[in-house]
Amino acid sequence: MKTSARNMLQGKIESVVGGAVNSEVTLRLDDGVAVYAIVTNESVQTLGLAPGKVASALIKSSWVILTSADEKIVTSARNRLCGVVSRIEKGVVNTEIVLDIGFDTSFVAMITNESQNLLKFSVGSPACALVKASHVILAVEE
Repeated sequence: MKTSARNMLQGKIESVVGGAVNSEVTLRLDDGVAVYAIVTNESVQTLGLAPGKVASALIKSSWVILTSADEKIVTSARNRLCGVVSRIEKGVVNTEIVLDIGFDTSFVAMITNESQNLLKFSVGSPACALVKASHVILAVEE
């Protein structure tokens, strides 16, 4: 599968909690980290999402909020993926920050240059990526 989303994390579905319109899906990655996604009930049916099924979480880099790892903030973002900054690419308007989150997995965040100037990330800095569950797209192999 090829996609324009910079982040793709694979795991097994641990649970599906249905609601009136949407369901919360918990995807357990190989390293034990849980990724939460809010998808429509129709998507649950169409994709056959059920515990034990392998799925991929797709997350655009522009949907990621980046924080310092030592930041003690309370947020409504259900997903928190922490790691170490492995690469920084500064552009004219935005800065791309790549985190090594372990298990040979990179996670990309696109932040404004102003945010980079404020947060002062450098290679080797610990950082955490925050992602709302509603910003996680689930995909399965057919």
